Formats: sequence, structure tokens, C-alpha cells
Amino acid sequence: MHLKSFFISLIFLFSFSFLFAQDMQEGFTYLETGKYDKAKSFFDTILKQYPDNKTARLCYGRAVGLLGDSQQAVSIFTGLKKEYPDDFEIKLNYAESLLWNSQFTKAETFYEKLIKEDSTSFPAVLGYANTLSNLKKYENALKLVNNALQLQNGNPNALLSRKYIRLGYANTIAQDKKYDEAIALLDQNLIDFPNDKDTQLNKANLYLMTDNLDNAEKTYTALAVNPKDSIVSLNGLALVAHKRHKEKKALAIAGMAMHKVKKIKEDKELYLSTRERYIQALLWNRKFAAAKEDIDQLQQLYPDNSRVLALQATHGMYTSNFKTSLQKYDAILEKDKGSFDGNLGIANAYRAVGEDMKSYAYAFKTLEYYPKQQDAEKLIKTLKKSHTPFIEEKTAFTFDNGDNEAVNITVKTEIPLSAKFKSEIQYDYRTTKNTVTKNEATSHDFWLGGVYKFNGRVSLQSKIGITNADGFTTEYTELVAEAIVKIKPFKLQNLDVGYKRELQNFNADLLNREIVMNNYFLNYNLGTNFNLGWYTQYIYTSQTDDNSRNLLFTSLYYTVLQRPIIKVGLNYQYLSFKNQVPTIYFSPARFNLGELFAEVVSDPQKKWFYNASAALGRQFVEDDPGSSTFRAEGKFGYRFSERFKADLYGKYSNIASATAAGFEYVEFGFRLKWYFLKKPIFDKKIMELQTNASH
Repeated sequence: MHLKSFFISLIFLFSFSFLFAQDMQEGFTYLETGKYDKAKSFFDTILKQYPDNKTARLCYGRAVGLLGDSQQAVSIFTGLKKEYPDDFEIKLNYAESLLWNSQFTKAETFYEKLIKEDSTSFPAVLGYANTLSNLKKYENALKLVNNALQLQNGNPNALLSRKYIRLGYANTIAQDKKYDEAIALLDQNLIDFPNDKDTQLNKANLYLMTDNLDNAEKTYTALAVNPKDSIVSLNGLALVAHKRHKEKKALAIAGMAMHKVKKIKEDKELYLSTRERYIQALLWNRKFAAAKEDIDQLQQLYPDNSRVLALQATHGMYTSNFKTSLQKYDAILEKDKGSFDGNLGIANAYRAVGEDMKSYAYAFKTLEYYPKQQDAEKLIKTLKKSHTPFIEEKTAFTFDNGDNEAVNITVKTEIPLSAKFKSEIQYDYRTTKNTVTKNEATSHDFWLGGVYKFNGRVSLQSKIGITNADGFTTEYTELVAEAIVKIKPFKLQNLDVGYKRELQNFNADLLNREIVMNNYFLNYNLGTNFNLGWYTQYIYTSQTDDNSRNLLFTSLYYTVLQRPIIKVGLNYQYLSFKNQVPTIYFSPARFNLGELFAEVVSDPQKKWFYNASAALGRQFVEDDPGSSTFRAEGKFGYRFSERFKADLYGKYSNIASATAAGFEYVEFGFRLKWYFLKKPIFDKKIMELQTNASH
């Protein structure tokens, strides 16, 4: 009788379990198809009837976790693990819930135990790989995900995990400048996922970092497999054109992308990134008004969006409206203190306004959030170089058609003692003689000085020294001095007001006469955002021989090209002396000169660098008939290392006012510049900012 009852009960139990499993199949399907809200509701209903059902509790925990409430999921699986300490499936779900809750270190320890318990468990091995990936332990993560794929060859989840592990690993080793290894990893991804967009974009970025622009172009071109990706492709190709300094081409490509993206406005991310690239291209082409108009339109579509704020800040940087840039970058950082655009952008903005220590601070913050980021490292390197002591030597040989010859040697050192103050020491030696009269003279100048930046708009440059001259009939010592207040009254404007006391030392006769010149001068430069510039210099000189001089020079110039810089313009010079002493030095009552000039300047940061200028004009000395003038100047140099460079230069001029004797002259020589220390003297104070950035 009891045996019969037992069998009846067993049959009923199996029947119930089968029916119950059938009833839960609907919930399983919801979980498998990603309908987690429906799965949660479904298993919640089941648990109201059967609160102790292990399967329903497990499935409910998964639904809750996958919906984003990872903390509750951890709590659910922690409870289940206590009740069923030997249930491997519950352990697996508990480990996964730790991943959902970003408890990666704890998850790593737990997965290690699971692997020891069952090294053939595919979910355990894959989960462990994903955990290590989140901890950026990519090398081991890659080994484990490969193990998972040996357990389940071709499993799509494992293949996807391996893709992202490779992406992370490639990014990490690229930071250590192992670019070839990073590219090789990404190429393996393309075997699993041919022409995968994420992988191709990462490859293109690596090619851009290494200036491999041909391969970057090929990679971006390969992306254009559908309408959306063709826009991504064009955005990348516009950037490649910019890197090649082909700004018009960049704008044309960005314009094509804009035309295409208007048809698919529903993809807000793609639409925003495309408009962003187009505005950048406008800025690259110095079309500032059009860029501002587009940014204003974008601001209406995406009010208070950080990327739009970054564009406004960039516009400010391009137009020297640094106050606006600082405000916008501050607004970005208020929304997200870890923003790359915000931190690096404000670092560059502070450098632009002369706040170097603040620039260091934000560059270090950028590296705290984005370790080994190239642009931040480059900014710090540039700042440190500007604060590193150097010594500079210049040797010049001068000849004129008045039979004068001169050799001039200048040795100068600058030693920055802080971001605001640098000291200067200078020695000048000059020897000059006349090959006909045989008169000779030499002079030695010793200078001590410094430059102090009060802020980004005002600085003071001053130095004082003595000069010792040994003429052919006399020897004497004189005080020499210089003081200049440098001001930036408004954006794109520079004003220098200064005084300089010096000797008239062009040739032996003048050096022998001990003529001291007291120069009071004003320099003013006005720039614009439409490539036009205006420079003016006025000097009033009183001399110890009871003579005085007025000199006015003004230049209106236009920048035709930005790379290399090509300028053309008009110059005008006016010169007058109170007393005319033509037998001693060139001292007309009136001198006028007008000329056309052109100048080309290469990128000074390249290994080889150069600049050249030439001018043609007409000069008028008092009432004499006008005569043609020509002057030319050139420099060619090489950067041997980051700390040492040299250049050769030459000058020619037949302008009467170019020399004190009023003669045609030629000068040539060389310069050497050596940063004799590897880092600033106050580097310890700079590096304290890096320590502060990590707290």
C-alpha cells in the first residue's frame, strides 16, 4: 500500500515539474530574446506563487541585473549562494552579477575559484576573460577568451568579447608606442569580423597617430559599405586631408558628408559628429563667421551639449577670444570633470593666456584620466621646453661698400627661475675696421637682465650692462640699459613701450667718437581674423653729440598661406635728424622709403627649417632724386635634437638707412642654440602639480 502511494507521488512530482518547466518556458524565452522587463514581471508572478523556487529566483535575479539594477542582482545571488553553496550555476550567476555591478577585483578572485573548480566551464572561462578585460589585464584576458573559444568554437559571445579585448589591448600597447603590434592585433579582429567598423576606426586612428596618412586614407575609404558608414568614412577622410594641410579639400569632403547626413537625421550621434567635423573644417579654413553661424544653429538643436561647448571654445581659440574659450571649457568640466576636451582644451587655453602653471595642472589632469595621451604629453613637453635654460651663440660678419668690416659675437643665456620670471645674461664682442684708413675699434658688452610676466597680458623685460670700447684714439666705459613693457591691450593686439641706451658702434670711426644713443620707442602690432596685419614702430633718439632722430616704420601685410607661412605687404619708412652730419654718419633731414615685400617661413618645429624675405622699393634722401632699393634675407637651419639646433643666415641691403654710414652692406653668419639642462630648474614644483592631479 505504501509502495503504491510512493509511486503515485513520484509520478505526480515528475508531472508537476514538467508542467512547471513548461509554464516557465515563456520567461526563459523573454530572457533569451532580451525582453528583460517582461522576464522580470513574468518571474515575479511565478515567485508570488512559489517563493522558494530556485530556478525562478535565479531567472528573476538575471532579469533584474540585466535591466540595470546590478546591486539588487548581487543581493539575490548572494542569498541563493548561501542557500545552495555547491550549486555551480548559482555561482556562475553570482560572479556575473559582480561584473554587472563593476566589482571587477572581487569578480576576478571569485572566477579564479570557479576555474579551479571546473576549467571546462565555458561561462566561467568567458566570464573570467571579460573580468580581466575590465581590469585592463588584456594579455591574460586574450589567453582566456581563446581558451573559451576552444571549448565552444565559433561562439558569437566569445568572438565579440575577443574583439573588444583586442581593441582594448591594442589601445594599451599603442600608448607605449608599439604601433605595429597594435595594428597586428586589430588585423586579427578583421579576420573574425571582416571590415568591422570599430576595428577599422581604431586602425585609422593609429595610422593618424603615426602620420601614416596613406593607410589612414585607405582604412577610412574601406568603411564606406553603406550610406551611414560612408558618412563616417567621409568624416575620417576630411581629417586626413587636414593632417596633410589640404584644408580646402578637407572642407569639400566635410561638405559632402553634411549633404549626405541631412537625409538621415534620426541618427543623432552621426548627425552631430558630421556637423562637428564640418565646423572644424570651416575653422581650419579660417572661415570664422560661417563657423560661428553653424555653431549657433547647433546650439539650438543641442542646447548645453558638451560637444557644442567644445566647438564654441575651439572657435574662441582660433579667433584669440581666449576668455570665451576658458568659460566654455569650464562649463564642460562642470558637467564632466573627466572630459578629455575640457581638460586638454582648458590646458591649451591657459597656455595661450600665459598662465603656464594652470596649463601644466590641466595637462596632468588629462593624463590622469587618459594615461599617455599624446597631445597632453606633447603640451607638457612644449611647456617644459619653454621653461628650460638655454645658451645661444651668434656670430656675424659684416661688409659694406664704405670699406668697413666687422665681426660680432653674441653669447646669451636665459634661465627661467619660475613660470613667471626668467633671468638673462648676455655678452657681446664686436671688432670693426676700415680697410682703407686702417682704423680699428673693439667693444665688449656685458648685460644682466630678466623678464617678468605679471599676467598673460602684461610683462616687463629689462636689462642693464656696461660696454667697454677701445677705439683707435680713445678708450672708455659706458652704461647701457633696456626696459620694455609688453602689453596685450585687446585680443590680436600687442603693444611694446620701451627705452634703450646703446652705443653707436657700426664702424670704427663711430665707436671711437663715444656717441651714446637714448632710444624711446613704441611698437604696435594689430592682427585680424581675416589674414590682414599692421605693424608700426616709432623711435625717438636723443644722442650725446646733441643730435636727435625720429624714425617711423609701418608695414601693412597679408598672410596668403598658412603652411608654409607666406606674407606679402607694403612697408613705409620715414627718418629725420635734427642736425645733418653726413661726414660722420647718415643723418638726413628727411628720408622716405616705400617698398613691396614677400616673406616665406617654414614650420619651425620641423627638423629642417628656413625663412626668406625680399623687398623692392624706392628711397628718397632729402631733395635728391629717388633711387631703387633691394634687400633680401634668408635663414636655413637644422634641428640636431630636441635640445640643439643651428642655422646659417645672410642679409643684403642697399637701403641708405640700413647702416649708420649710409652704405650698401652684406652680412652673414650662424647661430647655435643649446638647451644645456634637460628640464626646468623648477621642475620639482611642476611635478607637484602631477601629484595633485592624481588626488
